[in-house]
Amino acid sequence: MAAPDAFLLASVFGILGNIVAFMVYLAPLPTFYRIFKKKSTEGFQSIPYSVALFSAMLMLYYAFLKTNAFMLITINSVGCIIETSYLVMYMIYAPAKTRIYTAKLLVLFNVGVYGVIILSTYLIPNHFLRIKVVGWISVVFSVCVFAAPLSIMRLVIRTRSVEFMSFPLSFCLTLCAVMWFFYGLLVRDLFIAAPNILGFAFGLAQMIMYLMFKNSKKSLLPEFGLNQIPNVVAVNDIVASDSQLKTEDTKRSSEAEENQSTESMTNDRRAADAAAAEPNESIV
Repeated sequence: MAAPDAFLLASVFGILGNIVAFMVYLAPLPTFYRIFKKKSTEGFQSIPYSVALFSAMLMLYYAFLKTNAFMLITINSVGCIIETSYLVMYMIYAPAKTRIYTAKLLVLFNVGVYGVIILSTYLIPNHFLRIKVVGWISVVFSVCVFAAPLSIMRLVIRTRSVEFMSFPLSFCLTLCAVMWFFYGLLVRDLFIAAPNILGFAFGLAQMIMYLMFKNSKKSLLPEFGLNQIPNVVAVNDIVASDSQLKTEDTKRSSEAEENQSTESMTNDRRAADAAAAEPNESIV
């Protein structure tokens, strides 16, 4: 009786994991709508989508090596289609230099490294050993995907602002990690359960950080965005130099007014002297 219950629970968590993961895959849609509307990729990078595509392709290969891995095959197939669509749109609207860089990235990882992994593991005669090797490789890249939000968390700590952190996305990532952890636990697959422990920890940390800093005053000026925060000393120097320039301008204007007043008095004296000299000349 325990086996059917475990299988049923695994199916439930697998279906829920598919639904939540699908929502996570659709999270960048507003970004790409903005790219489509402005016909420009602006400052967005293609690396996250390339890594996500590589991870989905790797998990798809792992799922095909296993038996009864329908849940993994469905969501990772959908993930490959969605991430490929994102990258195609990115390539259409990206500048020439960025487009070339993205193409090189895709050829290197999604074709070269992925091809090497498939060929090298295919040569392993033992099927179970092959699954284990591919599983460990998948774990490594899954951890890299889960560790990606560390840069956002670092930015939140530096700026004490959650402007660039999405709470719904963090919540969905955490929920997704929970679903796939229990799915991997119930089907006794360490390579699925283990990375999602880290995913849950990072997602929970992001949500806690969001609640801590959501009411904090932004230390970033609006125009700086994600760029480097200017040094406070440099800002003070700019203010000081600005004040100094204003002082010098005031001083110069005062000196100019004084010189103008002196020149005006001199001209008045000369005019008076000339007027006094005219009667004497007429008498002569």
